Amino acid sequence: MQITSSATFSASADAVFAMLTDEAYLTEVCRASDATDYSVSSDGTTTRTSRTLAAPKEAARFTGPTLVVTEQIVWGSAAADGSRNGQLTLGVQGQPVTMNGTTTIHPSGQTTTVDVDGELKVNIPLLGGKLEKAAAPAILEGIKLQQEVGNRWLAR
Repeated sequence: MQITSSATFSASADAVFAMLTDEAYLTEVCRASDATDYSVSSDGTTTRTSRTLAAPKEAARFTGPTLVVTEQIVWGSAAADGSRNGQLTLGVQGQPVTMNGTTTIHPSGQTTTVDVDGELKVNIPLLGGKLEKAAAPAILEGIKLQQEVGNRWLAR
């Protein structure tokens, strides 16, 4: 299942990239997502998060009450205009769920847009498509939450 989303921030591409790779920002996103446990790391070009979250009710009968969601983004170098591409990998620990795709930073005047485009796969025969549809809203909500936290972060 294809997942696409965009978030626009009132900041330069450099400021948005600095935010997206800041461990304090990543920690704030984890806290805002109501994660019961989390870890974050960033080396400046690769970010990793792991969050223990409540399972969506449609999936809980298969997964149990919580899921450990891992995300990694490996960022490339900035282009002359400040745009960047990142390789996104999302997974659910112990479950046949993956999302692979790209995250792209696009500057446009006084704003910067971050696009997420990925393929969500649940590798369970017969049920995979249904579970993908159930998981998609949670993933999109997580992206929306990153924008909300980012807007507050950049306003400081």
